[in-house]
Amino acid sequence: MAKKDKRRKEIKRKLLHKYRLVILNESTFEEKISFKLSRLNVFVSGSLAAIGLIAFTTLLIAFTPLREYIPGYSSTALKRQATELTYTTDSLVTVLNYTNRYLDNIRKVLRGDIENNQMNRDSVFEPFKLDPAQVDLSPIREDSVLRAQVALEDKYNLFERPSADGSILLFAPLTGTVSQGYDTKHQHYAVDVVAPRDTPVKAVANGTVIFSEWTAATGYVIIIEHKDGLLSAYKHNGSLAKEQGAVVRAGEVIASVGNTGELTTGPHLHFELWKNGNPINPLNYIDFN
Repeated sequence: MAKKDKRRKEIKRKLLHKYRLVILNESTFEEKISFKLSRLNVFVSGSLAAIGLIAFTTLLIAFTPLREYIPGYSSTALKRQATELTYTTDSLVTVLNYTNRYLDNIRKVLRGDIENNQMNRDSVFEPFKLDPAQVDLSPIREDSVLRAQVALEDKYNLFERPSADGSILLFAPLTGTVSQGYDTKHQHYAVDVVAPRDTPVKAVANGTVIFSEWTAATGYVIIIEHKDGLLSAYKHNGSLAKEQGAVVRAGEVIASVGNTGELTTGPHLHFELWKNGNPINPLNYIDFN
């Protein structure tokens, strides 16, 4: 026990023992500065200086742009920009895929291809069918209130009337004799309407011209995109009155009857209708007589 006390006193004495640090002029040995130090003072001062240096370095890295020069660190603005670019890239990929599918449909209109119409539509909608036995069809109060509100609004609506059968109402592009009708067996997905040369060809509905060019097989061709995924194509025209990107209204003249292209047999209009990438019979919606 005495040895421990003696050792403790010896350590305390060494820590508190005073030393003098003197700075002399090397040439004249003149005393310039002197300090009284002890081991304890040196240890405490060094520890405080180290802690201050660490704190200063941490603050410098955390709140100044210098941290960007340290490997592994990146600025918040750079991270935000990278995130925005990731979202933008994902959106561009989605738009690109949609555009490719859209161009495929346009290409099928020009070529008269019908590959995607030969698929079984029931198999496409099969995953989305619901079992009525598993659905609660009992009316709820919110449904009754909504029905009453819609009925009240439609009662006094003077401008819009719902269609009874939901059919498509289209304007006849011209009046003439149908020389060849819609025939899927012979891959003729259009109707050929015979009319005198230079007879005006009109748009069947409001829309935007997405193609207006010359093709070797079908001559002057104009294609109009309408709402609800509907496309109308007019081929073998003698001339075109609208350019690509033009907005047209139903009944507006867009071309004239001609006899252009390698696949024509006389002045007539080759007219096609496409709905969501699939051809439909124009005679079901338009009377050409």
